[in-house]
Amino acid sequence: MNLFEGHGNREAKIRYLDGDFQILSPGSYVVCAMTGKQVPLDELRYWSVARQEPYADVISAIEADKRAGVLPNQRR
Repeated sequence: MNLFEGHGNREAKIRYLDGDFQILSPGSYVVCAMTGKQVPLDELRYWSVARQEPYADVISAIEADKRAGVLPNQRR
């Protein structure tokens, strides 16, 4: 059985680590902290260890860093 199968369509509880994550409570997805979009665990690539938040994509991760003051707000 696949690691992500058999846990139904419910939100997983995750501890985000450097380059990895630990499943604390089984589920099939997490919710992006910026967009509210469900992100299947097998597609999860972006998160913040410091804020313990998942992101749906790189754009969401960068925007979260800007909001947190980690990156400057740059205008084009």
